[in-house]
Amino acid sequence: MSKSDGGLHRLQGRGACLQGKIVLAGPCSVESEQQIMDAALQLGKLGLSALRAGIWKPRTRPGSFQGVGEAALPWLKAAGKAAKLPVACEVAQPAHVDACLAHGIDILWIGARTTVNPFSVQALADRLRGVDLPVMVKNPVNPDLELWLGAIERLRRAGVTKIAAVHRGFSTARQTIYRNEPIWRIPLELRRRLPEVPLICDPSHMGGTRELLKPISQEALDLLYDGLMIEAHPRPEKAQSDAGQQITPARLRSLLASLVPKKENALVRDYTSHIAALRKEVDGLDHQLLDCLSRRMEIVRQMSHYKEKYGVSSFQPHRWSDIVKDRTRYGAARALDQDFVLEIFDHIHEEAIRQQEQEADVIPPEATDHKRHRRAR
Repeated sequence: MSKSDGGLHRLQGRGACLQGKIVLAGPCSVESEQQIMDAALQLGKLGLSALRAGIWKPRTRPGSFQGVGEAALPWLKAAGKAAKLPVACEVAQPAHVDACLAHGIDILWIGARTTVNPFSVQALADRLRGVDLPVMVKNPVNPDLELWLGAIERLRRAGVTKIAAVHRGFSTARQTIYRNEPIWRIPLELRRRLPEVPLICDPSHMGGTRELLKPISQEALDLLYDGLMIEAHPRPEKAQSDAGQQITPARLRSLLASLVPKKENALVRDYTSHIAALRKEVDGLDHQLLDCLSRRMEIVRQMSHYKEKYGVSSFQPHRWSDIVKDRTRYGAARALDQDFVLEIFDHIHEEAIRQQEQEADVIPPEATDHKRHRRAR
C-alpha cells in the first residue's frame, strides 16, 4: 500500500475517530460468532478504518488457544458487513491466503513470527502474485531492519503494490517495561528508506498492557506514523488470548479522543525563523562532533602501532570498563540518559577496535567492513 497507489491510505477517509489517520481495531482472536459480532457492532460506531481479528494464532506453547481457524472467516466477514467495515486478518501460510480469498477478506497481514522467516514470506508472496489486496507486514520478532525490508521487497517483486509496514516492537534481552521494545530508530530508518510505505503502530503488542497504550500511541503520532492497530474486545477479561493488552470499545473511544496527531511543519513565522536558527546551530555542533570523532580515531590508530609492537590486544577490558563508568557518569551530569550514552560509546568502541585491527593489518579491510555492518544485517 504505497501512499501514491490508493491502497490502505484510502481508509484514512473512512471515519473521523482520528482525523487523517488509519485506525484498525478488533479482538486479538475471533473466539465465537457472537463475540466477533458484538465487537464489530460496538467498534463500528467509532469511525474506524477496518476491523481486525486473528483467525490462526501462532502461540509460543502448544495447548494454548490457537484460534478457531477457517471456520471463523465467515463470522469475521459477516461482522464486518454488519458494522460496514473492511476486515483484516493474519496469514502465515499459502493455505491461509487461499481461505481468506475464498471468504472475501479485505486486508491481510503477515505477523512478526512469519516475517522473520524469508522462506515463509516468499511462499506467501508467491501465493499473492496477481492478487490485488492490501498486505500489511509486521516487523520481525528480532530487531533486524533488513529482514523487514526484505519481506516488503519479496511482496513487491511478486507484484503486490498495496503494502504497509506495522511496527509492533522487538524482542530483546534487556529488561524493559514493554512486552516488545519499540526501538523507534528501526521503523524510522524504514520510513527514511521507504517513505512511500504507510507506517502503522501496534501499541497493543508493543506495550503488552492497557496502561501503555496511550503513551505508545501518542509517541507514534508524534513521530508522524500513518495510523494505529489496536486490540479491542467486548469483554477483555474473558479473552482467550492476550487479555491483558486488550481494551473495551468504550475505552478505545476514549483513548482515540485523547490522542493528538502532530504535523511535520508549521507555516508560522515565529516557528520557521526560530527553527531555522536553531537548526543551523545544531548543524554546526554535528560537524564538531564528527571532527572530534575523526580526531579520536586518528589517536586510536596511533595507539594500534604500540599495541602491535608489543603484542597487546586491541580490546582492553579494564580500560573499556573504566570508559563506560566515566562516560555514563559524565553524561548523566549533563542530563544525558545513561543508556543513550552507553549505546553511543558501544558504537565508538566497536569502530575504534575496527580501526586498530585494520591499521595493524590483523584482518583485511573487507573483513572489518563486515564487522562494521553486521548489525544492519
